[in-house]
Amino acid sequence: MTTTPTGDQALIKRINTAIVLESILRGAPLSRAQISERTGLNKATVSSLVQDLIEGSVVREIGTGVSSGGRKPVMLEFVASAGYAVGVDLGVNYIRGVLADLQGGVVAEANLTLKRHEPDSVLEEIGRCIDGLIEQAPASSYGIVGIGVGVPGLVDESGTVLFAPNLQWRDVPLKRQLSERYGVPVTIDNEANAGALGEQIFGAGRSIANLVYVSVGIGIGTGLILHKMLYKGASGFSGEMGHLSVEAFGKPCACGNRGCWEMYASERALLDKASGRGFENLEGMLAAASAGREDVLSLFEETGEYLGIGIANIVNVFNPDAVIIGNRISQARPWIEATLRRTVVQRSLGFHLRNVQLLFAELGESSAMLGAAQMAIAGFFDRLKAA
Repeated sequence: MTTTPTGDQALIKRINTAIVLESILRGAPLSRAQISERTGLNKATVSSLVQDLIEGSVVREIGTGVSSGGRKPVMLEFVASAGYAVGVDLGVNYIRGVLADLQGGVVAEANLTLKRHEPDSVLEEIGRCIDGLIEQAPASSYGIVGIGVGVPGLVDESGTVLFAPNLQWRDVPLKRQLSERYGVPVTIDNEANAGALGEQIFGAGRSIANLVYVSVGIGIGTGLILHKMLYKGASGFSGEMGHLSVEAFGKPCACGNRGCWEMYASERALLDKASGRGFENLEGMLAAASAGREDVLSLFEETGEYLGIGIANIVNVFNPDAVIIGNRISQARPWIEATLRRTVVQRSLGFHLRNVQLLFAELGESSAMLGAAQMAIAGFFDRLKAA
């Protein structure tokens, strides 16, 4: 008689736990019998795994459902308040943070202005943001389950920011610094990847299999969701389309190249064009556009055209289901959208454009911080399933 090795049994249990938890997350309220029907796992296995999840405080019974004959079933739901995650979007001129429950529900938010870019100074500001959010976390079984941070630059597997041109950072070990400070799991990724994930799960990208998220702030970053999965490339650095050349001999960029897309279609490019007209920030230009100031409206239209040029290149290369425009420039939608759409239509190959949706981020400026929180939540679920 042969027996299954203990290691194999543990692996099977982890897989089945993941299946049961995923079923409850997606379909609650559910009974044990319904979970068995949906997953194909036998009722005894489901009952045992559900009991483990109840004892772990992530699933609870919420009363009885409708009987299909016999006893009324006991219904189950996921306990979103069993723990909380912090998500941070580090921009060039801002830090945004969110405290979210385990289903991404927003509990608290923070918004700081960033004026200095030295790594130690920025780290202190990030810490101030995170500390304020953690202080607002309700008591829970698991406490703070993790911290996710989106940064405007290249990040390696160790969570080191290798290069962030608009912050003038090189080789900043951000994950190690935050892990040492808070003693919880930390995830660091590019902010456009975080934004793409935020829109896919909570925003305009729900149910869209292939999308490109374009984050337009001081610079431009892009995050790719291909076949419903975040695509990061062979070395983890995909999505730097803000540094596509749109002018062969154009303006020098902080990345070392010339004529990069973000030099013509970003918030910084817009402010540079408006220099000498009394505007210190995007908010001032938005107010002037709302008041109908013609020269400002013209600048927004020019930005919309350059955005359209870059997006047409994206459409021609990736043929996605949707392109989602997010981050701070989404506030200017009323004054850039018409020109942007017209330019994309003019410059894209017709067959590629046929089924592409051009969307603005449903989460506005919150996409990246919610995506960063989701990265921390996903890490917690992975650890829970492996326990």
